[in-house]
Order: sequence, then C-alpha cells, then structure tokens
Amino acid sequence: MLISGAEIAGYRPVDLRCTGERIVEIGVALQRRAGETRLDAGGGALLPGLHDHHIHLYALAAAQLSVDCGPPQVTSPGALARALQGRALQLQQRHARLHQEPPGTTGWIRGTGYHDSVAGALDRWHLDRMVAERPVRVQHRSGKLWMLNSAACALLNLDRPRAHPLVESGIERDDSGRATGRLFRLDDWLRDQLGNRDVPDLSHTSLQLAGMGVTGVTDATPTNSATLLALLTTAVQSGQLLQRVLLMGDEQLPEPGHRLLTRGPLKILLDDYRLPAFDGLCERIARTHCQDRSVAIHCVTPTELVFALSALIETGSMPGDRIEHASVTPDAALALLRDAAVTVVTQPGLVRERGDQYLAEVERREQPWLYRCRSLVDSGIPLGGSTDAPYGSADPWSAMAAAVQRRTRSGQNIGSTEQLSPERALALFTSSATAPGGPPRRLAPGMLADLCLLDRPWADARARLTAGDVAATIRGGEVIYRRDTAQTPPLD
Repeated sequence: MLISGAEIAGYRPVDLRCTGERIVEIGVALQRRAGETRLDAGGGALLPGLHDHHIHLYALAAAQLSVDCGPPQVTSPGALARALQGRALQLQQRHARLHQEPPGTTGWIRGTGYHDSVAGALDRWHLDRMVAERPVRVQHRSGKLWMLNSAACALLNLDRPRAHPLVESGIERDDSGRATGRLFRLDDWLRDQLGNRDVPDLSHTSLQLAGMGVTGVTDATPTNSATLLALLTTAVQSGQLLQRVLLMGDEQLPEPGHRLLTRGPLKILLDDYRLPAFDGLCERIARTHCQDRSVAIHCVTPTELVFALSALIETGSMPGDRIEHASVTPDAALALLRDAAVTVVTQPGLVRERGDQYLAEVERREQPWLYRCRSLVDSGIPLGGSTDAPYGSADPWSAMAAAVQRRTRSGQNIGSTEQLSPERALALFTSSATAPGGPPRRLAPGMLADLCLLDRPWADARARLTAGDVAATIRGGEVIYRRDTAQTPPLD
C-alpha cells in the first residue's frame, strides 16, 4: 500500500509505503508500484493508530444492545420504568411478529449504566414494580453490581444458597435468607448461567472503533480466561474483530495463539468494602511476577490506591505494572506512585461525562484529584489514556478533548490545573500497548503500519479533537475503515 500526500510529523506532502504489516519507506513523491494500492491522504495528518488502554469489548458490544438506565438519558424512577417497559414491549412485538410463544422464562431485558441517583438502591422488588413478567437485569454504572427482578432471580434459582463460597458471598440476601436480586462481582458466574445468550457479536463494536481511528485495545476484563480467549480468537479469525487486542485476565488466561492477540497483565480488583489480606495481595503479586507477568490493579478510591501501592512497594514492581483508573489521587499519593514505579491508565473522558454528578456528590476537597493528568505527567509518572467503555463513551477523541478542556457537560471546570496540551492528550492513546504512557509510537520504516489518517492537517485537528476527522484507519497495512466507502455505525 502507498499512502500519498500525507502530513507526517508536521511535514507535507509526504508518502508512506507499507509492505505486509510494516512501514518500509517514507519519502517525497514515491512512485506507485505495479499492483500497489494507493490511498490519497489529501494533506491530512497521518498518525499512529490509536490504542485504547482499558476497555471491555464484550461488555461494550452488549451495552450497545441494552437499555440505557442512567444519566443523562434516564434521571428518575419514572424514566427508568418507561425505558424498561419500552424494551419489554419491543420484545413482545418481536415475538408476536415471529409467531413465537410468549417468552415467560426467556427474552431477558438487559440494562446498563444505572446510578443510584435515578431511583436509589435497586433490588428485585423495585424492579418488579417496573417489569414483572420478564427477567430483567440492570448493571450499575460502576460495573461491580447487577440488580435483578424476581423473574430473573427465579430463573437463576437465587433463593437457594450456593455451595461455592465466592458465589454465595456475592449474592445479597435479606434477613430471611431470600436473595434481594443484587449480585456483586458475579459477572463471570452470571455469564456462565446465561450461556451463549450473553456473548454478543463484536462486528458492530469493532467497526465503530475502527471509525474512530482505533487499531488496538487492551481488554481489561478481570475474568478473561481460556473461554473468553477462545471467543476472541474466533472473532478475529472470522473478521468480527478488526483490532489488535492485549488481553488482561486471571491466572488461568493462557498465551494466545493468534498474531493479533497478546496476553497482558493479571487484573486484580480491589473494593473498599472487602479488601484482601495485605500479605495475600503481596503474595499474589510476587507469584505473578515470578511468572514474568505484570499486574494491573483496579483503584478508584484513595484507600484502594494507597493499599495497592503499598503492596507494590513491599513486593517490588516490574515493568508493565499498572494502576487502573486512579480515579481519586490525593497529592500524597503522587510520591507513592513514583516510589512504586508504576504506570497509571486513567479515563479523562469521565470528567466530561460524569463531571456534573461528581461536583454534586464528591467532597469539594477531592474534586481537584479526579482523573488527574498534568500532575502525573509533571511528576514523571507514565500516563496512558483509555475510555473504560462501556462504563464511559468509547470515543477516545472525546477523552482527549476532556483532558485538554477539563469541563463537564454543563461547562463547569474540574481540576483545570490538570489540563494537557492536545499533543500530550493524543500521546495518551498512541503509546505502545505494552507500555502505556511511554513514548508515542513513531511512523518510521520497520514499524508496524497501524495508522490513523485524518482529513485535515494536525494544526486544524488539534483545535477540534473529534472522531469526525478520521478519514481512514489502517491496521498492519490493511485498511479496516475508510470513511468514503464504509457504512459506519453512529458513534456512541
């Protein structure tokens, strides 16, 4: 492939040639070879393909087929009831159209993005008053909780105590021992119970990502194992999945056997309300390091962050160790992050998407510590960017813009001293998959031809930072998206 007339690192017009998966030549007025595909860049900036350093592919694909149950779309109990009842009516009409039997025990309604500000702490009885005749499951915006109605509880036989202690500990029960319908950190178990009904096709999601210039992602789902790896391998082989994937997961996650899939760090979840024994966490980190594998520790509160960093300092870190989110990072934690020698992967886009709620709910003294960027960079802490989709928008350009502007949807500022330049915001998404926060990938002979072509020079694009400027996306020398020919799904 020959890409002609591009802007590369501020110079134009420049041509770039790919052979196989690699860039082989960059120069001016390169001659097209026989049989070579040519893409006219029209003076647009040619950038390294974007890498989202923390995303959940299957959850994102499922969320796009689910009912939106939280702000800003849904903000009251009545709006939530209407949203769920509307989906129930759609399913009823679909079954009637297909002349199927009324579902009764099938036809699940799946909701995502719920926040307690909508209708409080949902349980089965709240949901029964909204939809009783179909099984309903609604995921909390934090990703750690599912809330089910009684029809769903009956299908899963939740009122019967579970022999497996980890499963039982995640099922909330009332004083009589009856399940409340609230399931904590039981995604993997719930997926197993639902079987293939919970495994969506990735084609739509992957094409969306390609349309935003994304050539690679890090799937940060903690329960990724051999089963999920097999699904992803099939998705890549069938053409459903277009991006390279670095795959986090548990101890049972094997090394992938496909060139587009790579095993990444062991994902460790921390929750304030049930922190593990400190010595046990240190032992788990050390055991993982002995297998020459890094760790990625989920930290959204200061307590979780300090606990994780203390364990990494006690155990000793290795290259690739990461803190995921660092949602609230007090000044005192900056020194700990330096001492632990870890990378932070954060989500500045949430400042825009959830910022107005943060201003209402987060203590004033902690608001400047939300999803910090500039302080981490200035402290010499490697900083990678991500969307955490579906728990945030999957649009990395929106996240970049939020890192530059630090404004909420209503235009209020959060942590304006944490602003980044457009170039530094872009760098959050152009570092290597295995070294988020490291140097941005360069376009040079010998490098992988993972590219994002914009329809305008960078001097214009930097003031906009919008996915609408992406003209083409190339992964490994292969065009996986081209705006003038593709039917791209609408952005989230």
